[in-house]
Amino acid sequence: MNISAAVASVEQPRATVSRRWPIGVELQPGGAHARVWAPKAKRVELVVEPDARVTVLEGEGNGYFSGAVTGLEAGGLYRFRLDGGETLYPDPMSRFQPDGPHGPSQVLDPHRFDWTDREWRGRPIKGQVIYEMHIGTFTPEGSWDAALRELPALAELGVTVLELMPVSEFPGRFGWGYDGVNLFAPTRLYGDPDAMRRFVDGAHRLGLAVILDVVYNHLGPDGNYLKCFADEYFTDRHKNEWGEAINFDGPGSGPVREFFLSNAAFWIEEYHLDGLRLDATQSIFDSGEPHILTEISRTVRKAAGDRAAILVGENEPQHASMVKPADEGGCGLCAIWNDDFHHSAMVALTGRTEAYYTDYRGTPQEFVSAMKHGFLYQGQWYRWQGKRRGMPAFGLPRPAFVTFLQNHDQIANSARGLRLHALTTPGRLRAMTALTLLGPGTPMLFQGQEFAASTPFLYFADHKPELAELVEKGRAEFLAQFPSIAEPAMRAALPEPHAEDSFTRCKLDHRERESNAAVWALHRDLLRLRREDAVFAAQRVGGLDGAVLGEDAFVLRFFGEGEGDDRLVLVNLGRDLTLRALADPLLAPPLDGAWTLIWSSEEPTYGGCGSAPVEQTDGAWRLPGHAALVLGPARDFPTKSDAAGGNTTPVIVVSKGSVTESRA
Repeated sequence: MNISAAVASVEQPRATVSRRWPIGVELQPGGAHARVWAPKAKRVELVVEPDARVTVLEGEGNGYFSGAVTGLEAGGLYRFRLDGGETLYPDPMSRFQPDGPHGPSQVLDPHRFDWTDREWRGRPIKGQVIYEMHIGTFTPEGSWDAALRELPALAELGVTVLELMPVSEFPGRFGWGYDGVNLFAPTRLYGDPDAMRRFVDGAHRLGLAVILDVVYNHLGPDGNYLKCFADEYFTDRHKNEWGEAINFDGPGSGPVREFFLSNAAFWIEEYHLDGLRLDATQSIFDSGEPHILTEISRTVRKAAGDRAAILVGENEPQHASMVKPADEGGCGLCAIWNDDFHHSAMVALTGRTEAYYTDYRGTPQEFVSAMKHGFLYQGQWYRWQGKRRGMPAFGLPRPAFVTFLQNHDQIANSARGLRLHALTTPGRLRAMTALTLLGPGTPMLFQGQEFAASTPFLYFADHKPELAELVEKGRAEFLAQFPSIAEPAMRAALPEPHAEDSFTRCKLDHRERESNAAVWALHRDLLRLRREDAVFAAQRVGGLDGAVLGEDAFVLRFFGEGEGDDRLVLVNLGRDLTLRALADPLLAPPLDGAWTLIWSSEEPTYGGCGSAPVEQTDGAWRLPGHAALVLGPARDFPTKSDAAGGNTTPVIVVSKGSVTESRA
């Protein structure tokens, strides 16, 4: 059987016909071939719709049933009948559900699409800028084709990787996608499967990689028919907060592992995706060896072939082992979300320390530590959870830490889904944006952040009435961990997740790129500075040090490869600060040189109020309040490499709000 080598680790008896995937319906000469794992059933029939033509599948004796289906062509609809019952079920490996998760599955020809990305080689994690997006709200139309039209602007901005929130089929008219039930079928809500392929193909033409958020810790509560075929898909031996855990390590787990490994390879092979973002990995339970996450990592890389692949994990306890190589006891992922940085930034920018922000202070030392070491909690006691948090992460590659100020969860985990610019002052946000985008981690933006979108991002999910009521109640109970939201008046005003308005209010208006041009320019220039300045682009372990300068101010010194190539990033989230004593070597100028201003968050082009010279005539330094400054070697002072006639280091300098290149 011509099954992907990426999933060959699970040895199962196979039908003699050549197939690409372990289960599902695949086109063959003269019709199609069907295979399904249904150990609960003694008889499995494939029913072609709408004429109800039946093909009885042959049992293989191992829980699998298979057989040729004549006359079933691309575009044809079908379902399965188990043990002669009246209910018809969609294919567990359906490639498309045109009428939603409760309707028939549709046969697709995955080779029909004419890809133009044959020369595309993907992107490694180093040097990337991630952009998280939800296709349903990214444009007013909420479709793949509409989203594709906006991608040139993101490429111009400096984004390099698009991270798509889940797109597997889910019930209802709208939702976040984390309650998907047909894991191989792109949802009908955004267009047909070829529309998704057009999106990915178009992104590649623009130099944009595309990774997909996948949910391998649970399935949604409505439209999940996997247990009708096999109880072994799920287990009660492990608990998670969203439903039954996936059975990756118990009796009968072999075909389950194969199913999910096939899914990981499927998105890479049939949709040319450049990797995956793995949701809530702390709820993916596996006591065996190798861990399923390690196998997923290997599977994706094998499926990608000679293309680079990116694997990002969400892991609430921030286990550094997620991103260590498999031969060092890790899972082999490329990067992991850094919640510590986000939480500290939120406290600094909003002053709120409720719920899971309790153990953060938003102090300069926290930011210095986050820039130097990634995670703040690496095994210390964490009062909010009453246990230790994290594990040592020293020495991990800097790109392994995904840093962000906003994401879908954190915006929605509030009473009104407000974005950060509505919760803090403009100057502070500009300064923190500079820290995020110039820092050594892998920065991530959430859709609309780049132009301070006026739209909120709420939790929305369209379910049938009984389930919608439970979801609304559960959401309110989750948000009640914030005492301010638990207050009765605020709780009564929470948006209803199932209300259509909760969904439509979140749709972006990309015309705000022009009306909020200053915010767009800020992000564009910072990303260019990050990309074109070799010192910021290096992302080296040990490539920076930092020091606290005041109650709300700190300095980071990014070390260049040669003497005199360093950069200073000065951040002051408080009032104007004058430093009359500079007793810290991180502030020392290059040998026989001086510092000059490269970039300022207070440029008028960004909506700032301008920046006076940092160094005063009496030698004191003045740091403006609510601002970030970038300093580099003064151009009129020779560096060691200049004096020796060696190569010069490019310096990006501000000119009327846009960054231009000069030579140090």
